[in-house]
Amino acid sequence: MTRIIAIFFGIGLLRPAPGTWGSAAAIILGIAIDRYLGFPPLVAATIIATTAGFWACQRELANRPGDDPSEFVIDEVAGQWLALLFPAAAFYSRGMENWAIVAYPGWIAAFLFFRLFDIWKPWIIGRADRRHDAAGVMLDDLWAGLFAGIATIIAAAAYHLPLILMKP
Repeated sequence: MTRIIAIFFGIGLLRPAPGTWGSAAAIILGIAIDRYLGFPPLVAATIIATTAGFWACQRELANRPGDDPSEFVIDEVAGQWLALLFPAAAFYSRGMENWAIVAYPGWIAAFLFFRLFDIWKPWIIGRADRRHDAAGVMLDDLWAGLFAGIATIIAAAAYHLPLILMKP
């Protein structure tokens, strides 16, 4: 069961670039959760994925210290959903339930920023990755998700603020 969670039900076995496949699957599933179930279930799914990810990675890597198998993508799912929470929360707070259709740049930005930070691994993201333990497998992607969420909101503000200021 822990392996199924770690490879996110087989998504991690897709090639090439299993991390990108994991992020893409997460963004699609995350949008569907938000659209059909709502924002609170997306928050719950993120918490569940994060908790299950720490548990599964700890169990799967118990006898493999320093290993970070590329097929383990539960960390990408948790991190991508964390990044997606930022635009989802912004629209939820304004009562927009169908935001993913009308405001698609929000989830596209969350996806692209997450992949950027997950691959680039600046600052604390890289430090988490260099822990070389089961917790580090999850932590670097959660930090990447946090940075991606913040970057998504900053990009939205940078785009919309001039439009707001130019209104008569």
